[in-house]
Amino acid sequence: MPYMLISTQIRLETGPTNVGDEYSDPVVMNYLGARKTTMLGNNFSEYHVDDPPRLVLDKLERIGFRVLTMTGVGQTLVWCLHKETE
Repeated sequence: MPYMLISTQIRLETGPTNVGDEYSDPVVMNYLGARKTTMLGNNFSEYHVDDPPRLVLDKLERIGFRVLTMTGVGQTLVWCLHKETE
């Protein structure tokens, strides 16, 4: 999994943070302490952690991920990260 998106709502910049979708690497999700949830009415799952984005970004950097870009979309902050494959 070389790419990853994480996001949070602007008003919730202290957490929780969305860290992956149903296809995310379970090893990375376990490392982050993420829990898989499915919101009522959605036909897909997402992973969430209670940590703020800054802590999540720090953890991901320790295992080789680097931020490619960051943007705001409406009331949501989104980071795109990449990890070089070996």
